Amino acid sequence: MFTGIVEGMGQVREMRRDARGVRLVIDAGAALNGEALRAGDSVAVNGVCLTAVTFERGAFAADLSPETLARTTLGRLAPGTSVNLERPVPVTGRLGGHIVQGHVDGVGRVVALREVAEARRLEIAVAPDLARYIADKGSIAVDGVSLTVAGWAGNRFGVALIPHTCEVTTLGSLEPGREVNLEVDILAKYVERLAGGLRPRRARRAGAPERPPAARRRPGRRRPPRGLAGGMRRRRKAVRK
Repeated sequence: MFTGIVEGMGQVREMRRDARGVRLVIDAGAALNGEALRAGDSVAVNGVCLTAVTFERGAFAADLSPETLARTTLGRLAPGTSVNLERPVPVTGRLGGHIVQGHVDGVGRVVALREVAEARRLEIAVAPDLARYIADKGSIAVDGVSLTVAGWAGNRFGVALIPHTCEVTTLGSLEPGREVNLEVDILAKYVERLAGGLRPRRARRAGAPERPPAARRRPGRRRPPRGLAGGMRRRRKAVRK
């Protein structure tokens, strides 16, 4: 698990493409505080959780699966491109941002950029199937950076970037038209899943007539009372007969 607090920026050294797939080689430099990665370690690259398969002379390599290439921007990286790097948070570490899995949900596109005092405001267009998970003041990961949603309308949302974020991450170089990896808050997905399963709809037997909704019931037809009161009323009717 990650928190969206980028440790530093690395640089793409090489993109090896062959019949087996794509291998991404990244020069980590001092981005990981000089700590070496071991084969099998996880690292988030622009918000995508990858597995380091080799590490030598300050660079690590990771293989990109077809799913990663189809759902993220990593397949469009070129040598020399800067990327955000973050290692998983330890159990005893601080959750500085929000829960980020490194499982990118889709790609958004920067549609507007405004300077607001010393900060910058980005507007990002997102696919409709992801827009429903975005809420004002909620959390979202943009290229692996934990940000707070600063307003939304339709399929667009805004985020504010402070000078520090622009300086230590790749978000400071974004321009309109650029694509970014997006991961929505996993808590929103679980809430949707649980809320959708609270009242499962009962399947109707084949050939059985559909029960009319309460608003369409015929006037004058009342359900017989249940319980003790219902039983007393039925007995009184029987005595009158």
